[in-house]
Amino acid sequence: MTAQTLPGAPAEVDVESLCDDLRARVDGEVRSDPGSRAAYSTDGSNYRFPPIAVVVPNSVDAGAAAVRVCAEHGAPVLSRGGGTSLAGQTTNAAVVLDWTKRCHHLVSVDQEARTCIVEPGIVLDVLNDKLAEHSLMFGPRPSTHWSCVLGGMIGNNSCGATAQAYGKTVDNIRRLEVLTYDGLRMWVGQTSDEELEAITAEGGRRAEIYASLRELRDRNLSGIRTGFPKIPRRVSGYNLDSLLPENGFHVARALVGSEGTLVTVLHAELELVPVPAARDLVVLGYPDIFAAADAVPSILESDPHRLEGLDDILIGEERSEHLHPDAIEQLPKGSGWLMVEFVADDIDAAHAKSEELVDRLKQTEHEPAYSYFDEPEAEDQLWQVREGGLGATARPPGGGETWEGWEDAAVSPYALGGYLRDFHALLEEYDYADESALYGHFGQGCVHTRIPFDMRTASGVADFRSFVERAADLVVSYGGSLSGEHGDGQARGALLAKMYPPEIMAAFGDLKAIFDPDRHMNPGRVVWAYPVDTHLRLGTDFEQRRERTWFAYPEDDHSFGNAVMRCIGVGKCRNHGDGGVMCPSYRVTGEEEHTTRGRSRLLQEMMRVDGVVRDSWRSKDVLEALDLCLACKGCKKDCPVNVDMATYKAEFLAHHYRGRLRPMAHYTMGWLPLLARLASAAPGAVNALMATPGLSQALKKAGGVAPERAAPRFARQRFVEWFAARPAPARPSSQGDVVLWPDSFNNNFSPEVGRAAVEVLESAGFRVRIPSKTLCCGLTWISTGQLATARRVLQRTVAALRDDIRAGTTVVGLEPSCTAVFRSDAAELFPHDDDVLRLQGQVRTLAEVLEGCDDWRPPSPVAGRRVVVQPHCHQHAIMGFETDRRLMERLGIEVVEQVPGCCGLAGNFGFEDGHYDISMKIAEDSLLPAIRNAHGATTLADGFSCRTQVAQSGVDTRPLHLAQLLAGRGS
Repeated sequence: MTAQTLPGAPAEVDVESLCDDLRARVDGEVRSDPGSRAAYSTDGSNYRFPPIAVVVPNSVDAGAAAVRVCAEHGAPVLSRGGGTSLAGQTTNAAVVLDWTKRCHHLVSVDQEARTCIVEPGIVLDVLNDKLAEHSLMFGPRPSTHWSCVLGGMIGNNSCGATAQAYGKTVDNIRRLEVLTYDGLRMWVGQTSDEELEAITAEGGRRAEIYASLRELRDRNLSGIRTGFPKIPRRVSGYNLDSLLPENGFHVARALVGSEGTLVTVLHAELELVPVPAARDLVVLGYPDIFAAADAVPSILESDPHRLEGLDDILIGEERSEHLHPDAIEQLPKGSGWLMVEFVADDIDAAHAKSEELVDRLKQTEHEPAYSYFDEPEAEDQLWQVREGGLGATARPPGGGETWEGWEDAAVSPYALGGYLRDFHALLEEYDYADESALYGHFGQGCVHTRIPFDMRTASGVADFRSFVERAADLVVSYGGSLSGEHGDGQARGALLAKMYPPEIMAAFGDLKAIFDPDRHMNPGRVVWAYPVDTHLRLGTDFEQRRERTWFAYPEDDHSFGNAVMRCIGVGKCRNHGDGGVMCPSYRVTGEEEHTTRGRSRLLQEMMRVDGVVRDSWRSKDVLEALDLCLACKGCKKDCPVNVDMATYKAEFLAHHYRGRLRPMAHYTMGWLPLLARLASAAPGAVNALMATPGLSQALKKAGGVAPERAAPRFARQRFVEWFAARPAPARPSSQGDVVLWPDSFNNNFSPEVGRAAVEVLESAGFRVRIPSKTLCCGLTWISTGQLATARRVLQRTVAALRDDIRAGTTVVGLEPSCTAVFRSDAAELFPHDDDVLRLQGQVRTLAEVLEGCDDWRPPSPVAGRRVVVQPHCHQHAIMGFETDRRLMERLGIEVVEQVPGCCGLAGNFGFEDGHYDISMKIAEDSLLPAIRNAHGATTLADGFSCRTQVAQSGVDTRPLHLAQLLAGRGS
């Protein structure tokens, strides 16, 4: 890269020289490669700016050094948090500072003063987990609490549902340590008159800033006092009101919400609140969302802790996507709902507040239907319904798309009903209403929505701009704020003049000039902002490459390009909370490109005609980002918009290696079913060779296998050989025939699983058959991207099973990854093959088959068995684990813990050379600690990979398959 002119930059930036200096002088990682620039090219907004470079500092001081280097080169700087911003403030043609990987420490806690000091990259959930031992927490809690970081919350002035009780982030900041672009590093906070005089008397840059701030305030005193909406959710604009005398000339709070356009935040001293002892939730149902909004003022009289609104469009979309079905079914009658939470010292007192509210409303025009949620699990599920609104509404049923752009305006909660009616009328005028859910923080008058803008055509973009301009006029007419939570960025920066009088807009510009006179800090945001319809992620010049693909992508208009565009940037894949299957490699690396979002961004840039990833399917940057994707499919379920990175990876590998030599691991592990069949001729000799010192290492090296891995031992007798040799069962069949699928793993390595399954199924009254010839589902070829071979293997399998398929015979899968191929991948490879689609509906897990046998009991007693369960990732994503849990509960098996994360082996991934360390770190994230803490409980893992990982991890347990458990093995 050479010198280039960048949007918002006053002059050319010599990128090569800049990056050389950053690498020489910054303790951290400096990245200017296409892959890194692609991963940070956009956020959760409608806008796209591939950055100049990305800096991942090893310390706060290193981050400060990076800013100093950028200042010397005149390069713009963007200090980025979790990258989920919806208004475009975390994407820019700048040097991006990513604090989240290493600058994420809780520096100190003062329990008595209820304060703490943090670095900017600490995730909110992580912080609150650390504060829990002090019975304290940071009050504001956005719906992205699993991934949002405090630096981003400060930049955005984040709020969340708990702002009803605790206020916005600005209300919870005591001090900030900040760095100006020209190198001044200082702590700022509330400033008394005496302190202000002392600071200005010192002279120097700090004195200049404070004197200029005082002069700015005094010159605009009247305008500041009268020009800011007096509503709880005013987020738009700079916080000049924090400089008022009555607000203590609070410089730190004046900088909150400035979106990185004024200073870089290095540390923050936060004010903390006690963790509520007990909470109670009541949900109120109304005929529509407008009637629900009308009831808000009456409910506020009861001083709720949280007060949220939901409409029937949101609930309908979550219901259609099968999100939180149990919680949704408990909603009271209505088409608009209010979630009202109370807290108290004990649950009885909290519930009494809920009852008092309902009793009071019964005597008014706002009488609701209602449901109490006093069980913590049910409450949490319903809050997940609310927090999942962004993802649930991104892709409405029917294949449409909705977009940000006007998603968080706020008015007084006492005017909410009228505003919602007028806003809905505006949506109807533009024909957006049917797909625009209305929900949000109704207790503070903040309304969230996503709107089905057409962002690809000139007329659609014109309508987008016209709509947001008229929506801005509407909210201003109600005395409201363009943004009530997500900030201004580019989406609303250019509209601020509609909300604020000219003298306040001039004051905003003066504030920017005090801290950043040359406009290098996140330029084009808040003030002197780019127009709302420029630098769009799509736009009228958006063009994708059109490529023939192996998978069909039926839900994405049969387009791989559309499929990878699914990601909306919400960042659920950056979950730092309670484990989770999605993105196991990110959880141990902390790298953006190892999230589903980061990989999606690279693939998006690869498919763009003007993308920064130029070499299409041959891209080494994309290959590198996908290398640590375990193809766990966790994102297919856990991602709010069901991005399926495992499928995208297989597609990419198929094209990347077309006509080229592949890594040896693709041949050894991709062709494992064939190699296993060959090994079955002399399994003892093969096992001996693989265990011979020296030879074993040489074979693994030649085969691309990690030297640290022990090769699985081939069984002396395969399951299919045992089945063929066994005597016919004496017990007659009462349930009919089932075909037991002899997958390559259990057939060749764990035949005891198949034998146990036969015993269990026959005890349930089934006549068990197996295919008459050796078949395969094609999994290993799919996971290594050898899709032509996978198709041939699947076609052969379907042809061999055709009679049973057309007879409707149930096929029982024991290996979850193979079962998932039949339930998902096969249909995506053969979307028009009726037999493949029939097979998709006839393949069942063992638990699914047994659940229908109401009177069945296992051949050996299992009641009282204690298990730690490791669900296979593909089962989690495709079949789900709920049936297994219900079956175990019915049989009296106690699930001590269900491990929430990936085992780390993931088929060929953990066996490939170079992946061992990552694989074991993933295992240590949740699986191995759960087993160690289980106090002798049996480890239950249906996946061969999961059992192998446990067996090779040195923990003192012998993992079992569900079939073995039900057959009484290992007791």
